[in-house]
Amino acid sequence: MDRRFFLGLLAAAAAPLPWSSARAADPVPAARNVVLVHGLFADGSCWTEVIPRLQAAGLNVTSVQNPLTTLDEAVAVTQRVLARQEGPTVLVGHSFAGMIVTEAGVDPKVSALVYVAARAPDPGEDYAALAMQYPTPPATAGIVYDGDEGRLSEAAFLRDFAGDLPEARAKVLYAVQEPFHKALLTGRTKQAAWRSKPSFYAVSTEDRTINPDLQRFMAKRMGAETIEVKASHLSLISQPDIIATLILKAAGQ
Repeated sequence: MDRRFFLGLLAAAAAPLPWSSARAADPVPAARNVVLVHGLFADGSCWTEVIPRLQAAGLNVTSVQNPLTTLDEAVAVTQRVLARQEGPTVLVGHSFAGMIVTEAGVDPKVSALVYVAARAPDPGEDYAALAMQYPTPPATAGIVYDGDEGRLSEAAFLRDFAGDLPEARAKVLYAVQEPFHKALLTGRTKQAAWRSKPSFYAVSTEDRTINPDLQRFMAKRMGAETIEVKASHLSLISQPDIIATLILKAAGQ
């Protein structure tokens, strides 16, 4: 491993995070595994900046390939990955994958939940109705449909989804974005793992895909330990040290 990379990781882990939660977290069980789930306009490779940082800390890491078809199918894929884990596991979701984490996180292997600029619904809650209580984020206008499949236009992807990334990097991510099915957006969770599991939330303060105030509301409602990251919706790529450190905290490190 590159010595500068390892020293940088140690420094990030040692640095205080900008905690904004009003309460101190209860101790979390030490976890051996981390399962990462991606959201819309992405695939499992969006975690490539975070994964080596977690592996350097000795964790077993798996990035789920979310099918982006229906919520039930996405949850089932995540459940199959969880079934392969041995011992306590931190379940992490970005963006839409917060729906999956909220549902699949009731698995007894899941020791803690991490939401990265993610949805965090209550059971049966209409997320779209909740989101309408806040100003519509700019990225919404950039969604284009081809039949039942949706994706972000290139302009919206670069400006509103990955706005703090170098343009060349953002264009690579745009090229590999997976289309989502309209049916995915109609699913509702049946349970809320955050009501019974230790939860952590990273709010992206410069987010143009999910309103930051909506993120703050969901984080506060779940009683999550919360950090605020000056980043676009893709904090897991633009600020991987901060996101990795939050996950390590959820893993009891």
